[in-house]
Amino acid sequence: CPAPSALRMANGTRICAQLYADDSPYYDACCAGPVLVVDPNSDVPYMPHGWAARVSSLVVGTRCELTVWSRPGKKGKSRSFTA
Repeated sequence: CPAPSALRMANGTRICAQLYADDSPYYDACCAGPVLVVDPNSDVPYMPHGWAARVSSLVVGTRCELTVWSRPGKKGKSRSFTA
């Protein structure tokens, strides 16, 4: 997985988090497959099409916090992740 401080787009723009779809019991194979990029200050109450219940691993950038909910529309239980 990339280091939290290394989360940047190719043009150098900071990324707040990256969510990965592929799952593996081995740490070095966790951050693989399709990637969902979360920009700083994003507020997304619903997962994009095809991503619901698909995220298997994530990396949160430095100075960012990612909060997720168990139900669509920011309902249910929540959990926050930081670097």
